[in-house]
Amino acid sequence: MVKVRLPDGTVLEHPDGVTAAQIVEAISPNLARAALAAKVNGRIVDLATRFANEEIDFRVLTFKDDEGLYVARHSCAHVMAEAICDLWPGTKLVYGPPVENGFYYDIDLDHPLTPEDFERIEARMKEIVKEDRPFTRYELPRDEAMRKLEAEGNEYKLDNARRADGETLSFYVTGAEPGPRCFEDLCRGPHVPSTSKIGAFKIMQVAGAYHHGDASKKMLQRVYGTTWPSKKELRQHLQFLEEARKRDHRRIGQELGLFTVDPLVGTGLVLWKPRGAVIRRALEQAILEELLRRGYQPVYTPHIGKLDLYRTSGHFPYYKEAQYPPLFDSDRARELNTLWEMAAAAGGGPAGEQERALWEKLASTYPELGKAGYPLDAPAEDRLTRIRAWLAQDDGYLLKPMNCPHHVRIFASEPRSYRDLPVRLAEFGTVYRYEQSGEVSGMTRVRGFTQDDAHVFCTNEQLPEELADCIDLSRFALGMIGLNDYRVRIGLRDPDSDKYIGVAENWDLAENALRAAVRAADMTYSEEEGEAAFYGPKVDFIVKDAIGREWQLGTVQVDYNLPERFGLEYVGADNQTHRPVMVHRALFGSLERFVGILIEHFAGAFPLWLAPIQATVCSVSEKSADYAREVFDLCRKANLRVELDNSGERIGAKIRKATLMKVPYILVIGEQEAQHRTVNVRTREGKQLGSCTMPEFLAACAQEIVTRGAAAPGEEGQASPA
Repeated sequence: MVKVRLPDGTVLEHPDGVTAAQIVEAISPNLARAALAAKVNGRIVDLATRFANEEIDFRVLTFKDDEGLYVARHSCAHVMAEAICDLWPGTKLVYGPPVENGFYYDIDLDHPLTPEDFERIEARMKEIVKEDRPFTRYELPRDEAMRKLEAEGNEYKLDNARRADGETLSFYVTGAEPGPRCFEDLCRGPHVPSTSKIGAFKIMQVAGAYHHGDASKKMLQRVYGTTWPSKKELRQHLQFLEEARKRDHRRIGQELGLFTVDPLVGTGLVLWKPRGAVIRRALEQAILEELLRRGYQPVYTPHIGKLDLYRTSGHFPYYKEAQYPPLFDSDRARELNTLWEMAAAAGGGPAGEQERALWEKLASTYPELGKAGYPLDAPAEDRLTRIRAWLAQDDGYLLKPMNCPHHVRIFASEPRSYRDLPVRLAEFGTVYRYEQSGEVSGMTRVRGFTQDDAHVFCTNEQLPEELADCIDLSRFALGMIGLNDYRVRIGLRDPDSDKYIGVAENWDLAENALRAAVRAADMTYSEEEGEAAFYGPKVDFIVKDAIGREWQLGTVQVDYNLPERFGLEYVGADNQTHRPVMVHRALFGSLERFVGILIEHFAGAFPLWLAPIQATVCSVSEKSADYAREVFDLCRKANLRVELDNSGERIGAKIRKATLMKVPYILVIGEQEAQHRTVNVRTREGKQLGSCTMPEFLAACAQEIVTRGAAAPGEEGQASPA
């Protein structure tokens, strides 16, 4: 018998050989019609999966479940692949996974696909859907499967098969069984029951891609698509994408003159233009004022540090793939660093063949090293210590990937007492990551960026209060911008992964401290294994923007490991030395990414306190030009960021120009305004606020700026200009 435990705790019994589809049918025929797959003991399976003599936890997956939608998108990728192969029989398939909001399939096809081809592909997909053919899984022993794939002659599928685990390989057929009129593909699955179940779909775009990212290989075509439960939801998604396109910070940033990325400067390196710098400076100043109020001390650190600083912290080699290559003054230092990396990768054991060969070369090239000797068969830790001693006089340098090791050394630069703690160090510090060129995007994914970084060094007893303050500060920063729709995620270590440093006891302390802090702040939260930093767990603020997209912004991390690695100490009330706890805290993440997100959130129409230009003074004619100049000067003296348009253009053109630049307030100055010494105020949205005196306008703007509000002067709660 098969015992089936449902999510509500109900236990059902079925005979051996029962399929997932039959279990669902027994629960509800209506549910069976909606079912796409099932989740059994935490694993997603086809509805055709059979069970015998076992107890299972069972959950039905439909389009209402993210995992059900994931399965449908995987199946839609297969339908698209079949359609492409039907239309262009010479196509070689590579692989086609589901991704966020859709799927893609990499293909090797000499015909370059264009948007004009998408309609043909979609038409063939609709025919396949109408045929309502089942997705049928079959398995072959590995040897037999490899012979089959070799006979088919698709080198990509052979490569996929070699990378797959297990003694059997699975294939999926869109049909009742393999045959000449059926499409089949090497695939782990799972899939929906039949082709008619994939939902409403659309081909979105095609891009270039290399197999496994290897640029030395032939360029493939990556065809992207999306699928949704219904045509209505597909239309909504397409409308969402169109709104996101209109808000694209790369386009708006160029139109408003906020930033540029120059190929001569380098990919992913942002140049802040004057108007963008105004936004950045306003954010920095607002946060700095709050930090000083809360007892933070500003510091400055260099953009580069000795490589051994990052060996000690663990950032090298943990982040090696995302770092710029180290700089070395000598070949000796470069080769010793390579030897250190080999010893670090030895996992505590004796030296491997490559490490031994490199040592022989070093001993021959540098007699002083050969004379000192190298313990090849000793534990790796002994070899690492020896190499670092040699590197102490001649090491490399690294563009800093993180600010924290520098702040650690500031803390360690003088004796500390428990009376000095907590020490709160803050810096707008620029760091560098060598992101892959295909991953770099505008301001949101860059290679050089400035973090609003801070590190708190405190006692265990002070930790709860410091965490509470860091969380409160994160909420303050988001509220300051009006980003109040967010959720909290606690990122924990994955106990099965070896990427984390430190002992389990300290990890438990840190994770529990974060849980307690979030609960004390009366915030609901989720926990996700594998989302911790390599040195400690963290709280992330996942923020929704104006069109519902989620962005990870503020973060608070508890770290027992870096103080241990650097040997940080303070003298306690008992006159003994103790180890401080370290808290990492960033409110925005990086200023580049944060401003890029804000550009899209506000669609370039920043609130008054952040707007690069807060008001534009437009004269109607030469007769009012002198008074317009006087209004401009009054605005500047009141510290408003203001521009004057006294050009000979018509007033309509001037207003349109200011509107396109998304200036919050446009002050129209005609002869009547000049005569009565007033200003006619209108907003960038075209709303006429009427006439008011300059003192009234300036007072209303000052109130709006100090409260960081988004309401126009004259609206409820503001001083009226009219």
